[in-house]
Amino acid sequence: MYPSTIDFFINGRWQPSQDGRRIAVLNPATAEPIGAVAHAGVADLDAALAAAERGFAAWRRVSPHDRARVMRKAAELMRARADTIAPLMTAEQGKPLAEARGETLLAGDLIEWFAEQGRRNFGQVIPGRAAGIHQFTSKEPVGPVAAFTPWNFPINQAVRKISLALAAGCSIIIKGPEETPASCAELVRAFADAGVPEGVVNLVFGVPAEISEYLIPHPIIRKISFTGSTAVGKHLAALAGAHMKRITMELGGHAPAIVFEDADVEKAIAILAANKFRNAGQVCVAPTRFLVQEPVYERFVAGFTAAAKALKLGDGMEKETKMGPLAHARRIQAMEDFVTDAHKHGARVHTGGERVGNKGYFFAPTVITDLPLEARLMNEEPFGPIALIRRFRDSEEAVAEANRLPYGLAAYAYTRSARTASAIAEAVESGMMSINHHGLALPEVPFGGIKDSGYGSEGGTEAIEAYLNTKFVTQAAL
Repeated sequence: MYPSTIDFFINGRWQPSQDGRRIAVLNPATAEPIGAVAHAGVADLDAALAAAERGFAAWRRVSPHDRARVMRKAAELMRARADTIAPLMTAEQGKPLAEARGETLLAGDLIEWFAEQGRRNFGQVIPGRAAGIHQFTSKEPVGPVAAFTPWNFPINQAVRKISLALAAGCSIIIKGPEETPASCAELVRAFADAGVPEGVVNLVFGVPAEISEYLIPHPIIRKISFTGSTAVGKHLAALAGAHMKRITMELGGHAPAIVFEDADVEKAIAILAANKFRNAGQVCVAPTRFLVQEPVYERFVAGFTAAAKALKLGDGMEKETKMGPLAHARRIQAMEDFVTDAHKHGARVHTGGERVGNKGYFFAPTVITDLPLEARLMNEEPFGPIALIRRFRDSEEAVAEANRLPYGLAAYAYTRSARTASAIAEAVESGMMSINHHGLALPEVPFGGIKDSGYGSEGGTEAIEAYLNTKFVTQAAL
């Protein structure tokens, strides 16, 4: 059952806002309220900041071995509670129950991966230039972290930030998604129940702009991590830069998916359609611009359209549902605006293109072709269930289109040629590229973009570096 109110977690205690304010939480399948979440004011943020400062002082002294032990316990709890947490996520976010359960279980893998990385923050010994000179480096936690997480993956994004901070020895204040607070709160509960000390993990909700404008400049905060839109990310990065705060930014994308004439077209259709319409297309790494070589273009369009039509749209709680509603009314309006603009530019809508029903936020899986480059959809991330298919003649044309936009998060390609695969991987400007399968976002691999899609990584071995300072010590023998 969905909780009537989701409170903050500050200094080891669940508590309401000090002024009693709350924000309604809606079920996107019905557009009806299902609960409420506490709304943070300055007093609540000050309490979280003080707690994080105390928590950092204590947690940084805990050995990496013992930090990892606590984190592994949190991972076990997330797996054990998956069947309880997943319905909460579906109720507040809309994604099918199987996707919600998978996201919850993946959190366990992410926590364990970063727990082990925290035990391997090795320094180095640097040979001196003279006798009796000893030089070495060590890794130290950067300090309290302020992290801002999105509503499309309420656990997946928060767990990366919490796990990285804890593994490095930092404390953290998470600004959770107010649209989808319960599942994020359950993640924090798992860490608390695993034995994370008071003040090390703190959770608040509220108006994003108010919280970020207060936390980022605050002297207690030493590191910022944000997942969200490019526009907001640029603003927060500028604010952090004004105060010389270290940042990790995982921002928007408009991922090209290039299908060459020698590809296994049916395999490409199956994989790309599944990943385009996962979470109703509300995925930063979703394939969005489908670039298909002319000899297989018509075949791909027909197959992809059939796959879109075959998707069962409905309440994520229903077993047969393959695609749930959009998260809120704003996304419905955005989809309708995109389709209206596409029609104005003479595009062809093969299926979908409209809202479904008058209850909840359902939008039909949509396939559009014949879009000119000046259409909004060819330049703005749809972040919804709209697939754009465009033909190309040769690899040079495909690469030019793939690199035309300022985004550089994810990219995909399908080909049977090893030479083509190698060439396209080198030519496309993106932080991640997956060829002939969908292999992104695993705990052990990098996760991040370039250009306007962000800065830094939240996966793989390098992710923890942004939460650590490298200290150099040089010492002469007396």
